[in-house]
Amino acid sequence: MRRLIAACLAASALLAGCAGNDSGSRPLQVTDELTAATPATAPPTDTEPAGRIVQAPPADHAVVLPEQHTLALAGAGRASLTLFDTRALDEPPRTVDLPAPAASLRPLRDGEALLAALPEADTVAEIDLETGRLNRTPVAGGPADALPVGEELFVARPAAKDVAILRDGEIQRRVGGFPGASELLRRGETVLVLDRLTTSLTPLDIDTGDKQPALRAGEGATRAVTDGFGRVLVVDTRGEELMAFATEPLIMKQRSPAAGSPYGLAYDPGQDLAWVTLTARNELVGYDTATGQAKETHRVPTVRQPESVAVNPETGTRYIASAAGEGLQVVRN
Repeated sequence: MRRLIAACLAASALLAGCAGNDSGSRPLQVTDELTAATPATAPPTDTEPAGRIVQAPPADHAVVLPEQHTLALAGAGRASLTLFDTRALDEPPRTVDLPAPAASLRPLRDGEALLAALPEADTVAEIDLETGRLNRTPVAGGPADALPVGEELFVARPAAKDVAILRDGEIQRRVGGFPGASELLRRGETVLVLDRLTTSLTPLDIDTGDKQPALRAGEGATRAVTDGFGRVLVVDTRGEELMAFATEPLIMKQRSPAAGSPYGLAYDPGQDLAWVTLTARNELVGYDTATGQAKETHRVPTVRQPESVAVNPETGTRYIASAAGEGLQVVRN
């Protein structure tokens, strides 16, 4: 009986946290010691990776820019950006120095530039891919991600426990209550905030910045992308699941098992496939998301410590980067 009462109290506290949208409300996790989920340390590979392997530095962020025939790799503690020509992967890549390691990468201007959040430098940088020049915007608070929305820039700032909304480089508004804000996604008239510490999704109204009711996103959410069905796909690394959320209103629609410490996440709009890396197994799994429940359709062995994956939407080619420096894996259809 005591266990039943304790469980009910915990559930009630969690629901109360989910219902509140005030910036001063308690975090969604029912604990005073919030910890973000991290990828598992991969074992040595015992199966030959699929496709081909290209020499590349460690990376935990990968972005394909099909218009420019470019693949960008960053992160994993490196203060640089590596740019491959996808038509000539055997040629040495270009390197662009950064003031600090990138916590996120986002294409801009039809792939002519990248937007990178650099938390250790308190900077958001726009990187011109042709010249390699950086246009820096100072943003205190350890920016983890940045999302342009019209004339404004939404910036996740976990060190400041908020999302800052900038215009012309100046902060116009702050939305508090995000101790682990890590990724920003736009869907319709809202920006959704993935918070790794509270392992939650919270919509923000684009026009007003007002917080809308949040939802718990598993036991340890780490990565998120939008799909072609108006949803947000979220990897729950700690709970080992792939989740799908409808966004108008915010409702969890799907939960699919993904055993093996899922972490890297990419979406292929041409085939409606979500690609998830499993760092504990050195594997890449493809899920068909076009049905009522995500269904596993592909599983291939990868390089060791696969913490990022990117997909060329025009060809379906997958690029998996090793965060341990064991190369870039290229898997074609």
